[in-house]
Amino acid sequence: MKTFESHQAEDRRLVILLVLGDSTGYQANEYTLEAVLGDMGHSVSNAKVRTDIAWLAEQQLIETRMVGGVTIATVTRRGLDVAHGKAVQPGVKRPQPD
Repeated sequence: MKTFESHQAEDRRLVILLVLGDSTGYQANEYTLEAVLGDMGHSVSNAKVRTDIAWLAEQQLIETRMVGGVTIATVTRRGLDVAHGKAVQPGVKRPQPD
């Protein structure tokens, strides 16, 4: 059985992928992602957002770069597939069907 924290982490990661998929240029900075996560019911620290970003990058669902000490995340094609339910990635919540 998954823990509550596991369910939260999986949902946060899905939200990040969906936000990036809807963003101009398929990218956003860590502070924008933190704010959107808060709007979606995930009030988390910047450190937690950075941890999720690093995890998603390790899974090759996003790419990252640093600009002035700020992490910029860009969703990959595979990340979009996971966000839209076309591929499954353990550790990321599956989206609900439309």
